[in-house]
Amino acid sequence: MNNFTGSAIDHVGIGVSDISHARAFYEQALKPLGITLVVSIEANPPQSTPRRLGFGSGGKPFLWLHDSPVPSQGVHIALIAQSHEAVDAFHAAAMAAGGQDNGAPGLRPHYHSGYYAAYVRAPDRVNLEAVCQVTAEF
Repeated sequence: MNNFTGSAIDHVGIGVSDISHARAFYEQALKPLGITLVVSIEANPPQSTPRRLGFGSGGKPFLWLHDSPVPSQGVHIALIAQSHEAVDAFHAAAMAAGGQDNGAPGLRPHYHSGYYAAYVRAPDRVNLEAVCQVTAEF
């Protein structure tokens, strides 16, 4: 459903103020997009919370979270959804996980006619987006 294939970005990392809280939110919010926790790197020496969490699909982490005294506030991350229904499910799951609505699911024709997205403020004010881009065939 997505004509925008390929990416020059291998992965992205963001700092979070509470990695346990962020883990719970992202696990629930990203599940409808087929994105799950792939890697948990424990602290060395061992502590009660992981040092880094890698979310991804197909065994490949591409969204990394790490505890940080200065979280990555205001970051915007757009994740690919395979359908409008997946965008809708992402928004519902993110809201149920404690996210704040930052744009209900719907078309965004100011980007292009097939841009269907939803936006949620995740922990630390990260602007998390799920987008399904269906373009017209020429």
